[in-house]
Amino acid sequence: MTEKENPMRRIYLEKVVVNIGAGEGGERLQKAEKVLSMVTGKKPVITRAKVTNRDLGVRKGMSIGVKVTLRGDDAVEFLKKALSIRDNKLADYSFDQYGNFAFGIADYTDFEGMKYDPNIGIFGMDVCAVLTRPGRRVEKRKRAKVKVSKKHRVTREEAIKFLKEKFNVEIVSLR
Repeated sequence: MTEKENPMRRIYLEKVVVNIGAGEGGERLQKAEKVLSMVTGKKPVITRAKVTNRDLGVRKGMSIGVKVTLRGDDAVEFLKKALSIRDNKLADYSFDQYGNFAFGIADYTDFEGMKYDPNIGIFGMDVCAVLTRPGRRVEKRKRAKVKVSKKHRVTREEAIKFLKEKFNVEIVSLR
């Protein structure tokens, strides 16, 4: 008799956040917003500065970037496209201790079907992915919050194994 796998232990992609930091508002931010909507097919949200930094000329509350959060099938499809741009290779330092990972894409024209537009220029982006297990909601909900045990959290090694199996990603050690 074979032992069944516990369905609460399976790992899945919760969300993918795609971010472009324009660094300033105005025309550059509008171009970044246009690039992000072309690449993801979704409407971006404007991100605002949380603190004032005089050296960079940034005030608290100033519009400095755009982001899109993808979930479900949209997230999986976008992640496949983004990883193919990176030749399905990720550095081992891209993973944190909770199994989340992030990487950058240097230019939006690397995506299939995107052509360089001189009116827009060159924009790179950050792609951050969150891996989780069923039952994580108990930590996030408003009523009757409970901590998720360490055994139920996704570890760095489990995330690497998940990416190798599901997305055929090669992990490169650069240390």
